Amino acid sequence: MNRTSHQFQPENISEFKSKLLVWAQQFKTAVWLDSNNYQQKHSSFEAVLAVDAASEIKCNYTNAFQQLKTFQTNTNDYIFGYLSYDLKNAIEDLTSTNFDGLHFPDLYFFQPKKLFLIKKNTVEVQYISTCKNEIELDLKNISSSKNKPSTSESNIKIKLRIHKDEYFEKINSVLNHIHRGDIYEANFCQEFYSENSTINPVEVYEHLNEISKPPFATFFKLNNNYLLSASPERYLKKEGTTVISQPIKGTEKRASTPQEDLELIAALEKNPKERAENIMIVDLVRNDLSKCAIKGTVKVDELCKVYTFEQVHQLISTVSCEVSTNTHPIDIIKNTFPMGSMTGAPKISALKIMEELEETKRGLYSGAVGYFSPNGDFDFNVIIRSILYNATKKYVSYSVGGAITAQSSPEKEYEECLLKAKAMKHVLLNTK
Repeated sequence: MNRTSHQFQPENISEFKSKLLVWAQQFKTAVWLDSNNYQQKHSSFEAVLAVDAASEIKCNYTNAFQQLKTFQTNTNDYIFGYLSYDLKNAIEDLTSTNFDGLHFPDLYFFQPKKLFLIKKNTVEVQYISTCKNEIELDLKNISSSKNKPSTSESNIKIKLRIHKDEYFEKINSVLNHIHRGDIYEANFCQEFYSENSTINPVEVYEHLNEISKPPFATFFKLNNNYLLSASPERYLKKEGTTVISQPIKGTEKRASTPQEDLELIAALEKNPKERAENIMIVDLVRNDLSKCAIKGTVKVDELCKVYTFEQVHQLISTVSCEVSTNTHPIDIIKNTFPMGSMTGAPKISALKIMEELEETKRGLYSGAVGYFSPNGDFDFNVIIRSILYNATKKYVSYSVGGAITAQSSPEKEYEECLLKAKAMKHVLLNTK
């Protein structure tokens, strides 16, 4: 696909990014990915905006990966979109019958007419365009973009789908499965939600991003459905023949002083429960990658390294492999989906047990958002620390989960969930 290309350097890149996101709201489809200049080794761009679908695919889980493979192969261009958690039903003999208040499609990807790639202080604009001056006209409109007055409500009432006593019962059920040997670890998730609520998606996203500054922030708009994400986690990235996964397992709160922070980091690095959680998932990821990797190339580049974010410290491991040039990128994703950090081990048993115990269909939560480049490379995050919003139904939702192992305490798991939910709750109750 031929694209018209133009490069320039805005005087103020931060201001340009804010205006760009506001300008994007006129389109039915928009994806904004922002690394917030977080120092990590594997980023291709600081930020990307893709808007306005030239072509698209939207489907439920049935035969979804084959449909995506056909779309990605035939498009042979940048495509952006998401994989919902419930695509697990296309891979294994599984179902999702839990409550769904959001009603997002299971899979959606589109080829953008307009693409902005930001690296350092340089913006590269790529358009599929028949209009000679379209880029120039759009850049003028972007420079004058202003956010609309807030429509967020200050009386949002956040409810729990699973209340505290029931949560303890369910965690004890997970522990019983672990003690019986059905599973070793499982990621149990619960939903917080608000009904009959109206929010300003751009304001809420910007507030969430400002207090979190994560490396995989996402604003996704599909008609009246929105994902506002402050994800710190990469699911999977392919660059050339190298594939990497960076699962997160292990969480500790931030302290009020640098010295206390250092003490918490040291404690997290040595915490046997948190390390066990992470290492079990690393083994699962290694196994998943081995299905498509060249034999003998799967390796652990970093094991249980502490990364610090605005709200929390996290244990992150990096697992990589090499794949054949003949391996289709969609097959790599299918062989590793859903990501191990959001499932458990053994994966299929954990998927089945969590479906029985959880009250809400996960949908986009625990899925992935990202893009494929024209040469078949890709980069996807894990949809956590995220607010989901169906503007038509006026339904706002955010979910949190935690890894349950034999060493887990229901009380401490509940506290960790509240810690992970803190930023989303704060933003919804304080964005005006």
